[in-house]
This record gives sequence, C-alpha cells and structure tokens, in this order.
Amino acid sequence: MTVTVGIATPIVTRTGEAPEWIVHGTIEDVAHVVAEADRLGFDFCTCSEHVGIPDTELGRRGATYWDPLATFGFLAARTARIRFVTWVLVLAYHHPLELAKRYGQLDRMSGDRLVLGVGVGTLREEFDALGVPFEGRGERADDTVRAIRAVWGERVPEYRSEHHDIGGLVVEPHAARTDLPIWIGGRTRRSLRRAVEVGDGWSPFALSRDEVADMLDWARGLPAWDARETPIDVALSVTVDPLGDPDRARRGLDAAEQAGATCVAAGIVATSRAHYVEQLGALHALTSP
Repeated sequence: MTVTVGIATPIVTRTGEAPEWIVHGTIEDVAHVVAEADRLGFDFCTCSEHVGIPDTELGRRGATYWDPLATFGFLAARTARIRFVTWVLVLAYHHPLELAKRYGQLDRMSGDRLVLGVGVGTLREEFDALGVPFEGRGERADDTVRAIRAVWGERVPEYRSEHHDIGGLVVEPHAARTDLPIWIGGRTRRSLRRAVEVGDGWSPFALSRDEVADMLDWARGLPAWDARETPIDVALSVTVDPLGDPDRARRGLDAAEQAGATCVAAGIVATSRAHYVEQLGALHALTSP
C-alpha cells in the first residue's frame, strides 16, 4: 500500500468502553507500545486535547484526554524516529506565540518530529470555562495558523494582524526549523478549505469514506488547490484487528486509501499490552511492501 501508517495511541484518549489495560493504563504502558511502534517503523502516534468535557458530552466523547505536550515530551525521550501528531489542539485555547515556544521546544528536543494537528473546537462549555470567545472562532483560527507559521522557529518573532500583535520579544529556546507541518482537523468543507489554504494536511472525523472522497473532489476545484506547491496530506482513522481478521483490516486500509488518504491512524484492537504489541507486528507485516 502507498499510504503511510501511524497509530492512534492507546490509553491517552478514551471515548467509550475499553478493556482493563486501557482503563488503568500508565505512561509506562504507553511508552512501551509507542517504542515498539517506533522500532517497527510506524510513521506517527497521536494524542488529543481537551481541558474538560461537559457532563452532557461524556457519553459521546468520553472524559479521558491526556495532555499532548506532557505525553509527547515523555515519549520523545523513549523513541528515535516516530512522529508526534497532536490530533488535535484547539487553536482558540492557545496564543500562537505560546504554541511556538512550548511545542517548538518539544519539536527541537525530539529532532523535528512534531506534526501540529489543530482545529477550531466545538464545545462551547469548554470555551466558556477557559474564557475564550466561541463566536468567530473560525476566522481567528485561520489567522492563528498564519501566525504560527510566521513565528515558528524564529528567535525574534514578528507577526501583526487584527487578532495578534507579536514583536519585541526574544524566544529561547525555539524550534530548530521553520517549516512545521500543520494538519487541520474537522468534518466540514470549511475545515478542508482551511487545510488547503493554510495547512499541510486534513484529518477529518465522523465522516464516511464516501463523504471524504466527495469532499476531496469538491476541494480539487478550489483555486488554492492548484496554487499549492505540495499536495495536502489526508489522514484518516481506521480500526483494525490484524491478527483476528487480517482480511477486514486490509479492506479497511484499502478503503481509506481509495477515499483519498495519504496516511492512516490505526486504532488497534487489543485485550492487553502484550496483545497490542503482537497486533503491531501483524499490522506491520500486513502493510509492509
């Protein structure tokens, strides 16, 4: 297959019923499976962001969301090449200079292994709790992505717009590079347009493969699509059980590729940490040339 394969990191995000090893998983469990994914050559691992989930959303979203910065900082010291994808950070919860400082240092310490996955956010209660405006968040998100690009890896960053006024500060340490990949999360045409116009990739959720394919067909008609120097990445999630049902796993991966995926985040079915590692080996064998 031509798509690259990463893992939807177990334990760090839990949105429904899960086996005991997931419910009671520790950072050592996470590090163990991510280190194995790193050894086998999987492309990336993920971690999502929510500060808090409203009670009314627990049934749909769950309550467990480990902090990506802390989690990836630990994993960076236990791995060599696997990339770290924030899937996703909510842009409104952060100032672009703060992201450039904190995640820029992570990027530098890990050897340029960060992919900054971002989104506009949908939980008004979380916005309200953090004291950030919910209305107009899409426009501000576009500007924040542009600001991140302008200040990333700069010792003396400068960016001025309607929403941000950055200048007159020295940032040390900062990212070692200035060309950070940014993936845009979302399930709307606006999120895809944002990915085409200001991002490097699109990571949709809660869309069927046909819906993804149709939206990508629509996006190919945008002027910004042809104006891009490089094509966008399309990252889709796939749940697989490569030992229990390798044929179904293969069909799921093929369907994602046919829909337009350039990379997939594999959610791996496993009953224990040891079983997860065995599944990783089987998935590697299934997806290797």
